[in-house]
Amino acid sequence: MLLILPKFTGFTGPSAASLAAYFIMWGIFTFGMFFGTLKANRALQFVFGSLTILFFMLAIGQYGGGATFTKITGIEGVICGLSAVYLGIAEVLNEANQKTVLPIYPTS
Repeated sequence: MLLILPKFTGFTGPSAASLAAYFIMWGIFTFGMFFGTLKANRALQFVFGSLTILFFMLAIGQYGGGATFTKITGIEGVICGLSAVYLGIAEVLNEANQKTVLPIYPTS
């Protein structure tokens, strides 16, 4: 929406620097949330860890990371997204079946 909405409203879109700052702020928030997952399962830790890395990579990309860096960031985004989808499916299936159908690797 940050990139699409300005095209319909007539306002100017965010600059690269402001978008990078936006991603950095989300990266800091997500990094803090990652510490909250340290007593949770490993799958949730992976989701928040990879999301933190993704936000910082997106911020770097706004400062001209280059085509190769952008592709690597996209791959990281796909890995993060797939891990979140896996965790969501695993949580629902494990809860519905009252047993481990898909492992989420609990810490205890």
